[in-house]
Amino acid sequence: MSLRVLDPGPLALVEDHGRPGHAAVGVGRSGAMDRGALRLANRLLGNARDAAALELLGAGFTARFETPTWISLTGAAGAATLDGAALARVLPTLAPAGSVLRLGPLTAGLRRTLGVRGGIAAPPVLGSRSRDTLSALGPTPLRPGDLLAFGLPAAPVLLPDWWPFDPPRNPVLRVLPGPRLDLLPPGTWQRLLTGPWHLSPSADRIGLRLTGTPLPTGDAPELPSEALVHGSIQLPPSGLPVLFGPDHPTTGGYPVLAVIASPSLDALAHLTPGDEVRFHA
Repeated sequence: MSLRVLDPGPLALVEDHGRPGHAAVGVGRSGAMDRGALRLANRLLGNARDAAALELLGAGFTARFETPTWISLTGAAGAATLDGAALARVLPTLAPAGSVLRLGPLTAGLRRTLGVRGGIAAPPVLGSRSRDTLSALGPTPLRPGDLLAFGLPAAPVLLPDWWPFDPPRNPVLRVLPGPRLDLLPPGTWQRLLTGPWHLSPSADRIGLRLTGTPLPTGDAPELPSEALVHGSIQLPPSGLPVLFGPDHPTTGGYPVLAVIASPSLDALAHLTPGDEVRFHA
């Protein structure tokens, strides 16, 4: 069972739930940016929870299924066709051998997850099939002509018993105080919550830079580099917060003033430049 990539679009990556437990040796977790979309696709297709899928940025991805394959397209909303017929979002669909999937323009969100029954059978690195775009661990970004094999399913295909909402355009993200908030001037936390902030064009799986009125940095000393987590919000000397994604580095000496709560993290996968971002405690 396999598919052949005809056009990867702007960026097509193999992702699963990442490689936790290696931070002590300098390896981040990485993994799917929209974790909920991956979980949903795997559940509907009868896959193991840690099965890998494709994370597809924007529009343009095109692939041909070499064998009959059950698929589910989750995450961002947008046009998609299978042999020219509209493909429903989320609903598991049997793709016949030789059929061609094409992803068209998006209507909500930024990244789609393409799950296949059995999962993508890429070679694991440190227990994960995820591509880490910062460290270059895991399967390379997909290219035209790549042939992807599938693994074995764990359970029957299911019909969805609920339908996810479209990703929000201007999300409100819940945040918790960060470990270095005490090094920043009084009122910095409240000003972070007051906003508003907008996403700059400088955004990827590593980090997302915001624009707005700079926050005060005061006389915060440069700190030794230390570990952080997906969703950490760092304040560099510019005073403009940086939200770290799943392929994040270490801190680089700047304070982490807040951390995005886990239920709000998936929204980062669907932010586009110019979107308004607000925070609440």
